[in-house]
Amino acid sequence: MKTFTPDSSIASDVIPSANYGDRPRGRQVDMIVLHYTGMPDVESAVARLCSPGTDVSAHYIVLEDGRIVQCVPEAKRAWHAGVSFWAGEEDVNSCSIGVEIVNSGHDWGYPDFPLRQIAAVIALCRGIMLRLKIPSRRVLAHSDVAPSRKKDPGEKFPWHSLANSGVGHWVQPAPIMHGETLKLGTISGNVESFQQALARYGYGVPVSGRYDSATMEVVTAFQRHFRPARVDGIADQSTLATLHSLLASLPGDGKAAAG
Repeated sequence: MKTFTPDSSIASDVIPSANYGDRPRGRQVDMIVLHYTGMPDVESAVARLCSPGTDVSAHYIVLEDGRIVQCVPEAKRAWHAGVSFWAGEEDVNSCSIGVEIVNSGHDWGYPDFPLRQIAAVIALCRGIMLRLKIPSRRVLAHSDVAPSRKKDPGEKFPWHSLANSGVGHWVQPAPIMHGETLKLGTISGNVESFQQALARYGYGVPVSGRYDSATMEVVTAFQRHFRPARVDGIADQSTLATLHSLLASLPGDGKAAAG
């Protein structure tokens, strides 16, 4: 790809990626997916996202010092989400903007995200949301749309700070306390109701009444995003209450998470 004019006024540089395609005709962007790079240094991350043959890219990279690099024009389809699902959508790449946040991730020590970097993410997302009319509830984690494969941006990512600036959906997590739990192997109507609630929010989860490994993966992803104080894949009372608060605070009383 030849160089291009950045879509965001706060992007400091353009490093064109070779890995992108056209969005389906008439397809509107209605989602932002946040990732971490998950590599030991920024040079390796940029090379992977921009070099031919890696089959991966993102629209933006947010560096640790707050600088923002654009790699794919927003009008094009970047290859960032992979096999993914959200609220009935099975082709997340076609309707989303991918933002890679430089962080070495869980495999390389998983450092905290610097405040300057988070401020840049907020400013970038606010601009994208305004330009493309993306609802706040459609700013998601890679782990939300691909819970069986991904952990990013992870439980250290300050979603509450983003929400305070109007980016992303958030409620105060319910406190962790002793009580009944739903966990791997449980079979009950309560499990089925819980799975239905997760699916109603947008997660791709089987609704079977059986707390299987796929359900545990979705619960783990949910906790990383919305109840990060304990990430164990067990649906305790805090997890259940936080999910119901999120649903209740959606437009239309949570009847539709999409759109």
